[in-house]
Amino acid sequence: MEFNTWLTFLAAAVAISLSPGPGAIAAMGAGLNHGFRRGQVIAFGLLMGVWTQTLVVGFGLGMLLTTSELAFSVVKWVGALYLVWLGVQQWRAPARPLVTEAPAEAAPDAHLARTLFLRGWTVNALNPKGTVFLIAVLPQFVDASRPLLAQYATIGATFGVVEMVVMSGYVALAARVLGLLRQPRQILWMNRTFGSLFVAAGALLATFKRAA
Repeated sequence: MEFNTWLTFLAAAVAISLSPGPGAIAAMGAGLNHGFRRGQVIAFGLLMGVWTQTLVVGFGLGMLLTTSELAFSVVKWVGALYLVWLGVQQWRAPARPLVTEAPAEAAPDAHLARTLFLRGWTVNALNPKGTVFLIAVLPQFVDASRPLLAQYATIGATFGVVEMVVMSGYVALAARVLGLLRQPRQILWMNRTFGSLFVAAGALLATFKRAA
């Protein structure tokens, strides 16, 4: 991949990652509820979700979603319902303030880490809109006359690093800024706000149509 081509893809990856979406909502929700150190695990899950999408497209399996109405609909509705479920869980989350300074909270416990990781992976991996987008965008940055494996590895590494940095920033933003909220009523409304955003993201995903 030419350096100028890589720079263009880097700019596109930054724009894609920064744009508000289910990943950003999930990252901020984790930061709000668990603080930065505990909530940061979700960024690794989101990263793996991006790599899953890249592998799917890289191996050509993503074409199934653009050619099969049934496969596309199944993935779309599973992803949409999952986001709505996350919204309901966030809405019902207890209104307790963050505790991020205590030594015991320095590292997430295994169960929480596993839950956040799987949540992050699922949010990004079960997003057919992301797969269709990659199918539309990646060919513009791939030179078919050169080895494809190295190019996809470069694209995956670049996209992954950008996603990790941006999502970690969202986690930190929620933990540092929203973490200043201490009153139960404030936290309750923040949980309901993020819950509503999850439901809205699920509803928008449900309206996404397969390209003709």
